[in-house]
Amino acid sequence: MKRKLPVRRGVATTAALTLVYVLSQPAGAQEPVGIMAPGGAAPRAADGRPDLSGVWWPNRTGIPHVENRGVPVDRAALRQFDPNVTPEEPPSFQPWAAAKMKGMTAAERELAKGSVNCIPRGLPAIWLSNTYAIQFVQTPGLLVQLIEVLNNFRVVHTDGRPHPKYPEPLFHGNSSARWEGDTLVIESIGFDERTFINNSGTWFHSDELRVIERITRPSKNYLVVQITVDDPKVLTKPWTSAPRHWTLTSEDVGEFYCTDNPDIAEFEKLVDVESQGK
Repeated sequence: MKRKLPVRRGVATTAALTLVYVLSQPAGAQEPVGIMAPGGAAPRAADGRPDLSGVWWPNRTGIPHVENRGVPVDRAALRQFDPNVTPEEPPSFQPWAAAKMKGMTAAERELAKGSVNCIPRGLPAIWLSNTYAIQFVQTPGLLVQLIEVLNNFRVVHTDGRPHPKYPEPLFHGNSSARWEGDTLVIESIGFDERTFINNSGTWFHSDELRVIERITRPSKNYLVVQITVDDPKVLTKPWTSAPRHWTLTSEDVGEFYCTDNPDIAEFEKLVDVESQGK
């Protein structure tokens, strides 16, 4: 499977990747893209733990998003979860936090997005608002995560070591991970204040943010990630996502650097205009 990497407004991106082998066929000859089969049992690492290694796409097709490119796709295959089977409850915000989010202008929301300001999306947005591939490289006691968007990476020790006493604010937080049976549980604290929970540019966090990732590999072709966001200053109660599926692919993580986005200057001008009108 080959991909084309277009360059858009100074940002190299794989968001509009083309499936050449499919698009080269006549429209009537294309086979609909459906949900990937489980593929058998998940592989095991040398220490007996599930091996999370692989390149994963955030859907249940195992391929990039191809909608609107002439490729027939089962819409259910594009979703990470079925809301009728595993509904995802919306977050419950403190009144002051909800008011702050509602008061943000459209330009302010755009400037807060990692896709606009070139700031890493951070955790948990790399799971909740990511349409790009990620790769796991697993060794005994260590998990490395390569993130295609902005070519970010994380190094997570899985030996249960405690959090630092005075954690440095990081985009992906300071992580402590342990295995609970076949589930890897990663708890992270100490986040950079510039990150958002998702990439909408509205759901901000406080200095008390704690993110819990529960990662399993129920079969060869699937990775399931469930996120819990605990932020008592912003939320009235912890929020937990639906179990979200990521699907194995044979491709490599591509190169995607955000180097010069001229949209930023335009949005900054809009913020000045909007602030004068308040």
